[in-house]
Amino acid sequence: MSSLLHITNGDSFTERLNKLNLKGDVITWREMLCEGKTLTNVGSESFWKTRFEFLNKNYKVSKSWFIEKTLKEYRSLCNHKQQDQIVLWFEYDLFCQINMLAVISWLLTHRKYAEISLVCSGKEDKTDKLYSLNELSDEQLLNKYNNRVVLNQDDIEYADYVWQLYCSNNPIRLENLTDFEDYHFDYLGDAIKTHLKRFPSIANGLNEMENNILRVGLDQKPKSKTDFLNTILSNQGNLGFGDTQYQRALQRLKPLFTSMNPVRLSKKGKQILEQQTNYYSCIQDNDVYLGGALKYNFLYNTDSNRILKL
Repeated sequence: MSSLLHITNGDSFTERLNKLNLKGDVITWREMLCEGKTLTNVGSESFWKTRFEFLNKNYKVSKSWFIEKTLKEYRSLCNHKQQDQIVLWFEYDLFCQINMLAVISWLLTHRKYAEISLVCSGKEDKTDKLYSLNELSDEQLLNKYNNRVVLNQDDIEYADYVWQLYCSNNPIRLENLTDFEDYHFDYLGDAIKTHLKRFPSIANGLNEMENNILRVGLDQKPKSKTDFLNTILSNQGNLGFGDTQYQRALQRLKPLFTSMNPVRLSKKGKQILEQQTNYYSCIQDNDVYLGGALKYNFLYNTDSNRILKL
């Protein structure tokens, strides 16, 4: 008799999955490894220590919350040793894809015997819209579950390899990956491209996401910070970020705005957006990591779509 374990991308989908009454236990992966420093050895003491330090410093996550929400769930995953079928529920966006890589890397080390399969939402119809798991109907979810993709050994090792590169101190090796379509990860290539665009551009020292925030502020002139956040969230491409992540980004870009109610860019903000001046002079915290790489040690050339090391 084979037994099942489901690993989901977050609490809201776990609630939804529980209502589908599928066989097996459910574990929620509560992390956001797309932000802050990451180490390759997922689940090790040094890995969790590094993650807690980042979340505590930048999101005021307390030790008790981190233990209760993230570590307890992780320990529960460690204790699920009997299941020989593991189903991963993740989405197309950068947030989910990076978490997915980390989970697969952990499974490769700790659950070598298990069959790992993937349910991944994204393009679900003939439109260009990308769907989250929670946007799908019960019928669609069950259909995806019944047709889930069983990952072969090559897929699993490739995911682990991409994770190692994501955690390395040089994103140029990630940029040189071109063989995504040889594996069963339909959205990983786009997610990695999006990740690389998070390094500051040569043109003005802001990355794609930060430029997008300024552009929305200038063009849409939102009436309040709430409107502003909602507009950014619904026009963020495939980052998959939440409002807390954008709140932090707005805090970082504060010198480029004169007001948030209504939203108005400062003279400097407009000049940076128009590439007349560079944001580099405003950077106060150089200790910002994207995976294993320091964000401000690299530049992204938007003309050639290539990364340069400073």
